[in-house]
Amino acid sequence: GLSGSVSRSSFRGFCSSFGGVRGMASRAGFSTQSSDSISYLSQKEAAEIDEILMGPLGFSVDQLMELAGLSVAAAIAEVYRPSDYSRVLAICGPGNNGGDGLVAARHLHHFGYTPFICYPKRTAKPLYTGLVTQLESLGVPFVPVEDLPADLSNEFDIVVDAMFGFSFSGTPRPPFDELIQRLLSLGNHDKTQKELPIIVSIDIPSGWHVEEGDTTGEGIKPDMLVSLTAPKLCAKKFCGPHHFLGGRFVPPSIVHKYKLQLPPYPGSSMCVRIGKVPNIDISALRENYISPEFREEEVEADPFDQFRKWFHNAVAVGLKEPNAMALSTSGKDGKLSSRMVLLKGVDKDGFVWYTNYESRKARELSENPCASLLFYWDGLNRQVRVEGSVQKVSGEESEQYFHSRPRGSQIGALASKQSSVIAGRDVLRQEYKELEAKFSHGSSIPKPKHWGGYRLKPVFFEFWQGQESRLHDRGILHSVMPIAHDSYAFSHASLVSCLS
Repeated sequence: GLSGSVSRSSFRGFCSSFGGVRGMASRAGFSTQSSDSISYLSQKEAAEIDEILMGPLGFSVDQLMELAGLSVAAAIAEVYRPSDYSRVLAICGPGNNGGDGLVAARHLHHFGYTPFICYPKRTAKPLYTGLVTQLESLGVPFVPVEDLPADLSNEFDIVVDAMFGFSFSGTPRPPFDELIQRLLSLGNHDKTQKELPIIVSIDIPSGWHVEEGDTTGEGIKPDMLVSLTAPKLCAKKFCGPHHFLGGRFVPPSIVHKYKLQLPPYPGSSMCVRIGKVPNIDISALRENYISPEFREEEVEADPFDQFRKWFHNAVAVGLKEPNAMALSTSGKDGKLSSRMVLLKGVDKDGFVWYTNYESRKARELSENPCASLLFYWDGLNRQVRVEGSVQKVSGEESEQYFHSRPRGSQIGALASKQSSVIAGRDVLRQEYKELEAKFSHGSSIPKPKHWGGYRLKPVFFEFWQGQESRLHDRGILHSVMPIAHDSYAFSHASLVSCLS
């Protein structure tokens, strides 16, 4: 819902919309739960929950450790990209917390990081020796304490603190007391120039009291805390910028028994951010793209073939909604507007999408039948711009596509009056329910007269691929023989490489 006062000039009401891009889920790191509404566990409660999980609920230690370690690796990957923070040192203790660190290191290796392990007090149990064997088989080096550099910041970008968990009490003994002191020196490191090295603590910052936190004020000050199952009471004292919850395995019976308030995990993510996203200097946000070169001799002669090649690449690597595209239009007043829509067809005649013919974009296209499309495939560092003339697809084509959609989407098209102001969300839902009831017996749903497709016929393509140091590749392929306002031909394709 919406709360607070909103001026009439800035908000004129709810707009009905079932079109555009649906389900464009954010990354887990941007799904945030207020820390005030989260349950925190005492040491006794945390121990009891572990006993229940590994007792009547049938979990094994290695199952929980695998899920916990994966959660930690996922949280690290949400914030610290391997291109900038590749060298990871995991300092692992002899207990379950150390096992979580070993598992996290294995997953980080597969995520593209370069992990190193410091594991001074190895446990002889088969579970732990198996984890060591798995890491050794990947070529992950184990570094003895005596071989670690005096200043860890010279060799590592991230240090994972996996020494002690919530069951630890007392004073750390050698060599962990010395290792904690090294992490303390990292906390005092000058990070004004570059934010390295980063300290990530698993569940409990080592040396902290499980419930009271850093009682002396001289303990480890991690940049990231990844709480597991549920945050422990000491997490209330955590002041670093990144607090995540991981361990997506808590069943309803435990939630009810302990009256736990836990955040929902977004999508298929293994972690969720707790608390506010830290303030960010927008001017400092930048990515140094690392991509294969986009060479002229590799460009397809037909720009449609080049587009299909890149589109299939985006599908093959599993990018979410690779057919999402920004559609920009303008009316006769020349004012531009953009929105995300979904590509539903591409062939030699152009790019097709479907929408409400009474929407703003439709009104603008009726006044100015020219538009541009922008595809952006983040995981591949690629984007494609397409410009051209637009016309409606045939009624038969719209009819055929409409009836290929899920029935819910068909009903949504009937209920939605895009870009028009409605009294509220309940009005739209009620309209939808009435139509759903009307067509509940499986009868054919008629395509609304105000709904159909558009086809953009390109006169211009630009293929862009990000490169290091902003020396991006840009290939421009365009029509040089326009035949008419609504058609064109390519006599040849040419690529222009330039800097951006």
